[in-house]
Amino acid sequence: MASSSLHGMFDIQSVAPTNPAPTYQKSQGKQPHIGVLPDIELEPIKPGKDASHGTYFDQQPKTGTQTPKTPNELEMSCPPAHRQDEAVGLVQTWNNPPMNKWRILCCCMIYFGNGLNDAVVGALIPYMEAYYHNSHTIMSLVFVGNAVGFIAAAPLVTWVLAKLGRAKTLIYAEIFLIAAYIILVCTPPFPLVIIAFFFIGYGAATSLALNNVFCANIQPSSAVLGAAHGSYGVGGTIAPIIGTAIVSQGLIWSRFYFFLLGLRFCCVGFAAWAFHNYEEDSSDTLLTALEITASRQNAAAESGSKMKELKLALQNKVTIIGALFIFAYQGAEVAVSGWIISYLINYRDGDPAKVGYVTAGFWAGITIGRFVLTHAAPRIGEKNYVVGLTLGTMALQLMAWLIPNVIGNAVAVSLLGLLLGPVYPCAQTIFSRLVPRYLQTTAIGFIGSAGSSGGAVAPFTTGILAQAVGTWVLHPVALVLYGAMLVCWFALPRVNKRTE
Repeated sequence: MASSSLHGMFDIQSVAPTNPAPTYQKSQGKQPHIGVLPDIELEPIKPGKDASHGTYFDQQPKTGTQTPKTPNELEMSCPPAHRQDEAVGLVQTWNNPPMNKWRILCCCMIYFGNGLNDAVVGALIPYMEAYYHNSHTIMSLVFVGNAVGFIAAAPLVTWVLAKLGRAKTLIYAEIFLIAAYIILVCTPPFPLVIIAFFFIGYGAATSLALNNVFCANIQPSSAVLGAAHGSYGVGGTIAPIIGTAIVSQGLIWSRFYFFLLGLRFCCVGFAAWAFHNYEEDSSDTLLTALEITASRQNAAAESGSKMKELKLALQNKVTIIGALFIFAYQGAEVAVSGWIISYLINYRDGDPAKVGYVTAGFWAGITIGRFVLTHAAPRIGEKNYVVGLTLGTMALQLMAWLIPNVIGNAVAVSLLGLLLGPVYPCAQTIFSRLVPRYLQTTAIGFIGSAGSSGGAVAPFTTGILAQAVGTWVLHPVALVLYGAMLVCWFALPRVNKRTE
């Protein structure tokens, strides 16, 4: 008789059947430590009774052994041992399974397209205002359309994912983006431009939610998220250069969106191929038997439906605080990107054909920060790292406001982007550690979707204030948002070792 003790409280026994016909191979994998699992109610095994079925064994007092009546009862009476392959790869890495390398590259391509889309708006706004003869306030409605799209996506991401699966959901998101760019390349009336930006917000928010969750659960998560969001920064760096070059040559602003339209068709095919078998390779298939049981118990007890799962996610304060943090972060990022050129034209007498490249410097800083500075986060600690970066961005925002020349402002804005860049991937890493695994898709999806609506609300608010008092208002708005980021960051719970 083989006996093992689980924390000294439960005796789990297994014996070989007396009938040698059926053969049962003993698992060689190591059992997971119970300390890393949630509380699972276990009953002590009573002597002479099967804990699974409550059927009594035949007693053999001469040998002191207990033999189940049938081989099937033997199998069910044994603890839920897992196979060797179930103990390997409990956490997915960038190259395990091997398809993850292509999935990460696919996420980077999608983020790259999102960066192109978001960063070019600031360079095109002066030309769009001239084309439609709109004021700052009316022009800011494109940010409102984008915000409504993000907000609309937040409660629907999990439901759509459950219905379609990851690959089809990514295709679903890309279809909205393709539809938006088809509208824009036609240079439509301004109301249709707002509708197109709504489609952009909805599609981008859906893919953002899925890709954030995927990258946050791939190790090393800080580096993977840094690469993904760094790709966003690459797109943000290139977009103002291409957009400014197009409009400065006399071409109409909408011609830029032909580039994005072609890229989105590539994203559809790549996502369909890279994620077509994602469910088979997902983290659930790599969990141990006890982890699967714990996860299912939590899911069955606490999230009977997708709407209830959303309710549970919203009851988790990390979801709300995280959404507010990303709201402030994305608001500051897009407000600076969207209105800094107008500020330099109005208050620093900048040449529109030249100062458009200042936005490229800002996004280049974000890109370098995400690719390079993100790697220092694990050594310093993400929480302390984000605090230091945010304080640095506040100082550089003040310099961009107070230095009275274009070159000084351009340098300050580029360095601001450098420090701002690593904040988003570091924050997503912390959120993924604080949110239970079974709520991650819903909670982090909500954080990304609802939080990123700040990238529309803050620029719109800045546009209204700029119409009333001038574009200099960009700087105090950004400083207030940085302060809100710090408040939300300090309000987060302490990061402990994951326990699900």
